[in-house]
Amino acid sequence: MAGSIGVLLVAQVMPYLEQQLNTRYQLFRIWDYPQTTHLFANHAATIRAVVGGANGGADAELIDALPKLEIVSTFSVGMDKIDLEKCKEKGIRVCNTPDVLTDEVADLSIGLILAVLRRICDCDRFVRSGNWKLGDYKLTTKFSGKTVGIIGLGRIGSAVAKRAEGFNCSISYYSRTEKQDSKYKYYPSVVELASNCHILVVACPLTDETHHIINREVINALGPKGVLINIGRGKHVDELELVSALLEGRLGGAGLDVFENEPHVPEELFGLENVVLLPHVGSGTVETRTAMADLVLGNLEAHFLGKPLLTPWI
Repeated sequence: MAGSIGVLLVAQVMPYLEQQLNTRYQLFRIWDYPQTTHLFANHAATIRAVVGGANGGADAELIDALPKLEIVSTFSVGMDKIDLEKCKEKGIRVCNTPDVLTDEVADLSIGLILAVLRRICDCDRFVRSGNWKLGDYKLTTKFSGKTVGIIGLGRIGSAVAKRAEGFNCSISYYSRTEKQDSKYKYYPSVVELASNCHILVVACPLTDETHHIINREVINALGPKGVLINIGRGKHVDELELVSALLEGRLGGAGLDVFENEPHVPEELFGLENVVLLPHVGSGTVETRTAMADLVLGNLEAHFLGKPLLTPWI
């Protein structure tokens, strides 16, 4: 039965997951069909599941083209590539991969903070280039004891806060509503949060409300000694404003794992020693990506066996 179920893969995923999908189901890879009309004309009646990821999901057009679609399972936590309202309207189940990547992304957030403040990447280049023989590297900035502001105190934001506490940092946050059970200081606006922290971490979901939540006003509030860390989504940040602030010295530094138009990154950032750039690898370890893949597979298996989904969103 499973082998006759059509699954459409719409985003690049780790080989293990692709192989498992190919073994268990009739797998269609969207990039094998430059003309999607051919895919839909010949296979729409077979495809009952879509597997997406951080760079691809299910928009209204795709959903309408697949009349037999029952479930969208994404190899990510973020749901911004899926038309959730359309899925609700059509009774399509949706699931993601929460929890299993929380620690990984939070670990990387701390790594980015340290890399920016202590200029770890630039220090590495300094040694490799032979410049150490000409004199010591300049002094950098301490992390311990700094104030850390977090946008979004969900699973990942809370895990970042817990780690930052280990560095004796004071924690504050902004979210849509104040968390009544939180011991951290709440600010009712992002500008107020940015005005009262050294390091601002973006860890919220991408929605219409959080698109460009980091704008010129927020960046200026963070200021020339402030550091922005983005491990959420690239579209959280107005990238043009970020670039100009860094070039003009209105922002002290940035650690970025995500960008507005991945994999395209503003080349103006390449020469800046106070910026650390990563290729969207927040969850990018063998252990975590394998756990994410198993969750995608587990959700599909549960659905097609008529069992409760492991991590239902809809």
